[in-house]
Amino acid sequence: MGILLLTGVLIANLYNLQILRFTDYQTRSNENRIKLVPIAPSRGIIYDRNGIPLALNRTIYQIEMMPEKVDNVQQTLDALRSVVDLNDDDIAAFKKERARSHRFTSIPVKTNLTEVQVARFAVNQYRFPGVEVKGYKRRYYPYGSALTHVIGYVSKINDKDVERLDRENKLANYAATHDIGKLGIERYYEDILHGQTGYEEVEVNNRGRVIRQLKEVPPQAGHDIYLTLESQTPAVY
Repeated sequence: MGILLLTGVLIANLYNLQILRFTDYQTRSNENRIKLVPIAPSRGIIYDRNGIPLALNRTIYQIEMMPEKVDNVQQTLDALRSVVDLNDDDIAAFKKERARSHRFTSIPVKTNLTEVQVARFAVNQYRFPGVEVKGYKRRYYPYGSALTHVIGYVSKINDKDVERLDRENKLANYAATHDIGKLGIERYYEDILHGQTGYEEVEVNNRGRVIRQLKEVPPQAGHDIYLTLESQTPAVY
């Protein structure tokens, strides 16, 4: 009788584990396997009343690393020194950015690459899984500092910016963004100019390595702004 009772308990527990809790375990498994990688939006352009751009975006190239795709981060950084002229300041900046970034985020290793550096990395890219060159839109002001008092400028997101964005529940929308409006129009209309971050849904293995892309939701570019002022100073392109 005792044996039959024990067997019944074991069967009941097995049923509970395999059937009733299957969905729960499957959900947890999916949460462990599926990760979201943010994609930065393109910032809106600022025009004067005649449609002349006062702040626009130019493409720059930078080398980035997703640490979760790299077996040995430090060895990879050391190997990149001779390929893209990586220096100690670049490495220090990378480590600082990595410390405050979410997992599965592509982190800049070196920005403003020259054509020679881009070409040199392209030849050696097979040596660096998890590292790639990406093109980004960097803010450019055709009138230089002549209109800074009105237009303002964007600069790298710092710790104070992170704290403020977190308080305002906006931090998630800056997961892939490196710059933010600091002064003038750029800051006042930040929410309009910034846009909406997209994301890439990827599957990872139990070591955190990306296996494949499952879905991509493209980012939404920020809105353009037209000002009432008319620029007089010659632009420099």
